[in-house]
Amino acid sequence: MHEDLGIDLNDPTNSAALLIGVFGSEGADICQEHLDELEELARTFGVPSIGRITAHVRRIDPATYVGSGKVQEIAEQIAEKRPTLVIFDEEISPAQQRNLEKELKVAVMDRTELILEIFAQRAHTREAKLQIELAKTRYAFPRLKRLWSHFSRQRASGGFLKGEGEKQLEIDRRLLKHQLDKLERELKEVQKHREVQKQQRKRSNIPTFAIVGYTNAGKSTLLNALTQSDVLVEDKLFATLDPTTRKFLLPNNQEVLLTDTVGFIRKLPHTVVAAFRSTLEAALHDDILLHVIDASHPAAMDHFETTRKLLDELGANKNVVTVLNKMDKCSNIAKIKFTVGRHIEISALKKEGFDELGAIMMQELAKLRRTIKVKIPQSDYQLVTLLHREGNVHLEEYEDNDVVMLVDIPVHLMHKFEPFFLKSTPSSH
Repeated sequence: MHEDLGIDLNDPTNSAALLIGVFGSEGADICQEHLDELEELARTFGVPSIGRITAHVRRIDPATYVGSGKVQEIAEQIAEKRPTLVIFDEEISPAQQRNLEKELKVAVMDRTELILEIFAQRAHTREAKLQIELAKTRYAFPRLKRLWSHFSRQRASGGFLKGEGEKQLEIDRRLLKHQLDKLERELKEVQKHREVQKQQRKRSNIPTFAIVGYTNAGKSTLLNALTQSDVLVEDKLFATLDPTTRKFLLPNNQEVLLTDTVGFIRKLPHTVVAAFRSTLEAALHDDILLHVIDASHPAAMDHFETTRKLLDELGANKNVVTVLNKMDKCSNIAKIKFTVGRHIEISALKKEGFDELGAIMMQELAKLRRTIKVKIPQSDYQLVTLLHREGNVHLEEYEDNDVVMLVDIPVHLMHKFEPFFLKSTPSSH
């Protein structure tokens, strides 16, 4: 059904890639940095890079993205180096992908598809798998003409169906639409279950911290070091995809939950942002975010800005503690310190700076909750129920028709209980 020079995305280990970077006003140096990251993505996927080409594009060519002259240069490199795959560091259209595969006679992948394939390799929970499959199906929908068979991941060098007419395409569209509907239904059921778990965790009143940041910043290493756990740590992008939660005792013996999350990355496609939203949703409702930055990385400031913008897009930009990691590898980082503002400095690998980190975590928690003493009439017993559900009750006594309580509550609920405060003003927990 296809030529022998195809690539099996289920097993890309016998493949090699030629990387294509495109730049405009930002310059060739930035393009090379982005290609460094694309090379890491390809390595994470299991495909080594055997070369790279940069293209200065003033206007995107609707047929091939880069124009016929650059396509010819790519073809010459393919003839010389014999890659089985060409990877563009930009998102290209279905028509551009088809045209490029037809011209170059090898499989062509863009950054979006590469990230989706890595996610597919590394998703373990049912929800993560469903989200990635949904994103992949949406990505495949406008690319039906290049699929060899229904939902097959076997890719040929030509990359499009031969001898199949519009009838077959219509059948494929219906099958894909059915697949989308099925995945969306299954995902809703999984999300309902997770919502129940989230409410149960919320009722436990254990404060939660989510560890977020650019991919490979050292988030899993930090979680392991703080909790003596064994979360997978790899020198690869997206080593952690499914959120992992562990209990941790602060220096004051207060129990908290730490959640390790999937790393962010620049040029993240919208289809993947939706998948991020799902895998991060539980963490986004956590009390405080620990934003971990690899301070030793040459592009640390870009990583900081990328993560900050994605957190804004996901609606998770409150109560953030900035953590500069890998300080044992740093020399002059005055610029990034100035850029990030208030921060703490650690080495997760060497377990340095943890005393200050613990102190900051306690300070941040104290800002979120207050200890109040209230006297509530039993006629307003719904407020007592609210305190039991949202607070941590230290004392509860009945005086005639009133309920006297000493309780820690979230700051955002304070206004509901102001009419019932007893004696001194509320204090920090």
